[in-house]
Amino acid sequence: MTGPLGWLLTAQLDVAGSPVLVREIVGNGFGLLSALFGLRRLVWAWPVGMVGNALLLTVFLGGVFATPQAHDLYGQAGRQVFFFAVSCYGWWRWSRTRRAGGPDAAAVTPRWATGRERLGLLAAAVVGTAVAYPALAALGSWGPLPDAWILVGSLLATYGMARGWVEFWLLWIAVDAVGVPLLLAGGFYPSAVMYLGYGLFCAWGLVSWWRASRTAGQRPDPVPPTYLEAVA
Repeated sequence: MTGPLGWLLTAQLDVAGSPVLVREIVGNGFGLLSALFGLRRLVWAWPVGMVGNALLLTVFLGGVFATPQAHDLYGQAGRQVFFFAVSCYGWWRWSRTRRAGGPDAAAVTPRWATGRERLGLLAAAVVGTAVAYPALAALGSWGPLPDAWILVGSLLATYGMARGWVEFWLLWIAVDAVGVPLLLAGGFYPSAVMYLGYGLFCAWGLVSWWRASRTAGQRPDPVPPTYLEAVA
């Protein structure tokens, strides 16, 4: 394959004596930009993130796309596919909220999840990781247990972002805490650095959404119209 796309699929850089794919750097750049848009509650967070998902899918299937690391992280690769699907839902949900709120409205109003929603997240995290681990191990994924949590935790975080739950930042921090050592051990250095930086960014996002949720909770409810006003 020739042209810009062919160059993007094959170009490498030498970093500290190790080859690094340009598309891994670019894909993570799109991921970070998506997170920034998400922090600001902009609908663009979703399509930008989807471009990064497509690029990183090719990075983590080393046996298929002949990456320098030659490791197949099926959990990391699979989550890009699921990200794309969940992002379609998030894009639709945020766009609908944005249209309903008017030109100056945010695409989502942050709030803390209810107790029932948190239990649902916990149950999904435990069951999902328990199911994903043997599946990834059978596929030959490198580091199947941490890879399983990264897959499940990332999906839950993305879904939580679509719903506007403040907790999604905490889920991302938990994913990053596992992802950094795994990626460093596998030689995916740009992704490991991105995860580390993203963990710090998530702490900032958590504070920002927490404050926004408090502001939203302090807004007075609109005064209901009187009967005559409603009729008029």
